[in-house]
Amino acid sequence: MTTINRRNFIKSSVMGGVAVTFIGPVKAFTSFDQEPQLSSGVAITTGNNRADMTYRALQPYAKQIKQAIGNRRVVIKPNNVSTDIPLCATHADTIEGILEFLKSIRKLDNVIIAESAANGPTFDGFENYKYFDLGRKYPVKFVDLDQEGYEILHVFDERDFKPRPVRFSKILLSPGSYIISPTRFKTHDRTVVTLSLKNIIFGAPIKDAGFAFGKNRREGSRSDKSIVHGGGYRGINYNLYDLAPRLHPHLAVLDGFEGMEGNGPTGGTPVDHRVCVVSTDWLAADRVAVELMGIDFAIIGYLNYCAQTGLGVADLNKIEIIGESIKDHIKPYKLSTSIEKQLIWMKPAVG
Repeated sequence: MTTINRRNFIKSSVMGGVAVTFIGPVKAFTSFDQEPQLSSGVAITTGNNRADMTYRALQPYAKQIKQAIGNRRVVIKPNNVSTDIPLCATHADTIEGILEFLKSIRKLDNVIIAESAANGPTFDGFENYKYFDLGRKYPVKFVDLDQEGYEILHVFDERDFKPRPVRFSKILLSPGSYIISPTRFKTHDRTVVTLSLKNIIFGAPIKDAGFAFGKNRREGSRSDKSIVHGGGYRGINYNLYDLAPRLHPHLAVLDGFEGMEGNGPTGGTPVDHRVCVVSTDWLAADRVAVELMGIDFAIIGYLNYCAQTGLGVADLNKIEIIGESIKDHIKPYKLSTSIEKQLIWMKPAVG
């Protein structure tokens, strides 16, 4: 955002035709039944600047977001599954677009950027991805979720059907947190895709200080993240669904400027896509992103479970698209080489 200021943001928002007010979800009637059907809105922007695209996509929700934040702390939770692979991580420009938007609605006084990186010290990733530079421009604080307390929740393990205790971040579980999930479009080697929901759930399990993969790991230190994987493809999909009611974003910001295809979440290759998706309904946002990635929604277990139990809107016919159309920006992503194994969740479990 070095060449774009807030005035230019506002100007481009009006020119781009997305600066409209949409307060959702709303009730809408169809000709097929007399019961009101829940619908949601999703904003799609395109362009050549991540921060600008993000800012413009957030604009339709300005009034709704400001009201929802109220007096709560704003938690921007980036996706840092690795601390040293830029393509797998949330880009600093995406976060800057969010911060500039929060500034525009006067909600920048209590904002933290918080993460529990998967493979090593969280602040190593913040440094490598230039997040700390944002602290010199905006009054934000940086938080390592591993150091801020936890609550024990239990998850499922498909290998023995026993519950497993997991330490989950108190900050992400707190009703006093308004959680924003900015993450890239990425394919995944266990769950087909990583989008806004998965970013929050897999960032929430904490790890001990000194935990890292490889030779830098302190003896005896452990991470609880692997436990949530549930011992297999069925377990991970069920756990993501089961945790969603308590661990989900209030605002999804999906960066498809440069996505990752193939063997994500860390070993994939770049996709030049140049889209951004925003919604206050995280499931609707993830659903639209899946469509833009050219992926069959039916093969994504945890998102289908969430849709079936009404945790959000996943029916494209009930999602109002604001800004760009889906059909004009679909770019098929290559799936992981493990995709056939992943789809075992669709088959009955037999002994």
